[in-house]
Amino acid sequence: MEQLTATTTELVQPPETEYVLHRRFDRMGRLVGDQAMTKLFRTHVMVLGLGGVGSWAAESLVRSGVGKITIVDFDEVCITNANRQLHALQGVVGKKKAEVMAERLRKINPQATVVALPVFYNRENSEEILSGHRPDYIVDAIDNMTAKCHLLATCRREGIKVITSGGSAAKLDPSRIRIVDLADTKVDPMSAQVRKILRQQHEFPEAGKPFGIPCVFSEEPPRDPLPLFYDKGMGFKCVCPGKNDQHSCEHRNVIHGTASFVTGSFGLQAAGWVVRDILGEN
Repeated sequence: MEQLTATTTELVQPPETEYVLHRRFDRMGRLVGDQAMTKLFRTHVMVLGLGGVGSWAAESLVRSGVGKITIVDFDEVCITNANRQLHALQGVVGKKKAEVMAERLRKINPQATVVALPVFYNRENSEEILSGHRPDYIVDAIDNMTAKCHLLATCRREGIKVITSGGSAAKLDPSRIRIVDLADTKVDPMSAQVRKILRQQHEFPEAGKPFGIPCVFSEEPPRDPLPLFYDKGMGFKCVCPGKNDQHSCEHRNVIHGTASFVTGSFGLQAAGWVVRDILGEN
């Protein structure tokens, strides 16, 4: 019997012309029109935090035609990211999230300008990150409270448009996600804590007055994490190569459960808000 063998045929890709760029985003163009696509091609968005929210926001923005994107995250891909983060695939565990995600985004649109910054955003490097790569919009998907609040305060002071994410962990129902002013969220411990810090440390308006920053959040009450027994009582044991001391699971008091269809929906809502604002539809 004749033995079947697999063959690989290398396909010749079309040259990256302006026409090819528009063909790549033909379906988005048919929704919003040529002039809107030109606006998207010329817009620079920065996404800070490439977890279960930020990775989906970044990819959706590039798939919508945003022409320049800067992605900021110091962390490495962990095997536990596989349930919710787009870059978490076999073979990349232990690699920098920003670098892995940048490679993915360049494959979506080779004509996009993709800048990867594998650094931890904080007060010390804020000016270097924001001034050196000043964007038109920022998507804040940071989960470190100090860094998050400093970023939001800086955006307000510098006049950079920003949308922030509340807590997407411990939720199971994506239909309860909303976008409101950060001053008006409810049933969300993260955004409540952010408000408190912004008022106490960054001179944000008192209760009852808007912050002027849209926030993606969920009205669903958070769920307590359930105990798991697959480890036979050994406790958390890291199986990833290398270790990131700035964000080690072994040193966290509580690890909440997450669902990709919730965290991803947060990211898609944020990306949708940015795109609509670019097009003047918010």
